Amino acid sequence: MRRSTDEVHRFEPHAPDAELDDLRARLAVARLPETETSYRPAPDARRWEQGVPLADLVDVVQYWRSEYVWRDFEDRLNRVGQYRTEIDGLGIHFLHRRSSRADATPLVLTHGWPGSVAEFVDVIDELVDPADATAPAFHVVAPSLPGFGYSDRPAQTGWGVGKIARAWVELMGRLGYTRFVAHGGDWGGVITTVIGGMFPDRVLGIHTTVAQAPPGQTLSGLTAAERAWVEETDDFWRYRAAYAKQQATRPQTIGYSLADSPVGLLAWILDKFAEWTDTEDSPFETIPVDKILDDVTLYWLTRTGASAARIYFESHGGVNRFDQALRVDVPSAISVYPRDIEKCPRAWAERRYRRIVRWGTPQRGGHFPSLEVPEYFVSDLQRGAAAILAAGDGA
Repeated sequence: MRRSTDEVHRFEPHAPDAELDDLRARLAVARLPETETSYRPAPDARRWEQGVPLADLVDVVQYWRSEYVWRDFEDRLNRVGQYRTEIDGLGIHFLHRRSSRADATPLVLTHGWPGSVAEFVDVIDELVDPADATAPAFHVVAPSLPGFGYSDRPAQTGWGVGKIARAWVELMGRLGYTRFVAHGGDWGGVITTVIGGMFPDRVLGIHTTVAQAPPGQTLSGLTAAERAWVEETDDFWRYRAAYAKQQATRPQTIGYSLADSPVGLLAWILDKFAEWTDTEDSPFETIPVDKILDDVTLYWLTRTGASAARIYFESHGGVNRFDQALRVDVPSAISVYPRDIEKCPRAWAERRYRRIVRWGTPQRGGHFPSLEVPEYFVSDLQRGAAAILAAGDGA
């Protein structure tokens, strides 16, 4: 019998042994370039100025081939609870865990690129049933973006941030959550902002680590620290965002390498984990190599290197781009991590987010706080949600 399109069903994928054997075989015969001409011995942050250093890549490839265990991550996903449903003709994968607490609040967590639901797997338990009984508890839903992980790969254009936001609202309603809190970073933060602006009757409030300032802002009135934020963000988009331009204009071209070469995929993603984390030499200072390989292997086994890259094509231009005039009137909690790639001054953020109920500036952390500083990430999200709920919109 054909399932109805609104049915939610349990999903427990198991990668064929042959796929894992093929991955190891490809890693064993990988062709690598010569050492970078800017070679410096570790530790030195400048080692990465031409991209992933050869010595680091060789070590990770060897570990991936001989020691990393994908089955452990599969088991962790299944312990959280994996599901799929069809929305607008596309199969959507998501993690879902309900809290035992009667006062728990529904929460949707949205990842970005080059992340995945792997960012949230190890913080969900504490969000669902916190050790501190006075902390907020959540019914957690963590979807895989279209074209990412175990969600389907779109066959036509159209899946930009607006359509994804509408799909998430549909998903939460399908699970029985008529109102909820939304959190996200990177593209997940943009989608979360769209949810807050487009669906104020469905969202209690939003928590994001990447505030979206309206265009046309000036430096007038900013503090020296905020001016430095603006300069760092501008420097990033001017000189260090070639990956985004490539994926926004020619995702299919880079997609062949990402789908065919596990080493190419690893280098493309590892480069971002290195540059965007709060570290001095290597991303492994704060994120265990296994956690990064969980993310990279998920991309590899689901063959989503190209389809995930297309979110830039869908959302950076054309009819699917982010609406710069969008206004968010629901309670908003915003955290600006010190080593993130985009940092928005509060005065700029207030011109879009009209009810900021909590503004956080953590002392540590970068673009992947749930992996870099997981305990702080959880407590920050809890405090943000508490401020949202206390703002008077009710749970």
